[in-house]
Amino acid sequence: MMFTSIAHAMGAQPGGQAAAPDGIAGLLAGPLPMLILMFAIFYFLLIRPQQKKAKQHKEMLAALKVGDKVMTGGGFYGRIKAIDQDVLTVELSENVEVKLNRGYIAGPSDTK
Repeated sequence: MMFTSIAHAMGAQPGGQAAAPDGIAGLLAGPLPMLILMFAIFYFLLIRPQQKKAKQHKEMLAALKVGDKVMTGGGFYGRIKAIDQDVLTVELSENVEVKLNRGYIAGPSDTK
């Protein structure tokens, strides 16, 4: 008899399940905060840095000029000889020139 009075004092309902909070308190205690936290983590660790890197690459491509040393997406190093809108003529070595789309430039060349 003592056991049932303790169980009732602890707030247990018939059927053995505890009462769930209703309304706003139910959302705040449920899965919503965890989903918001996971989205915030993904945003600050994955999405935001990727957007920042893409913006820097776009700015670098817009600032290319004749004479710049570049590395292509295929790993070739060369010097820009001519620019015709989005088509770049890149000299890989003496008498070896290739035409590339501006988007295939991976970045500036750090070689001397």
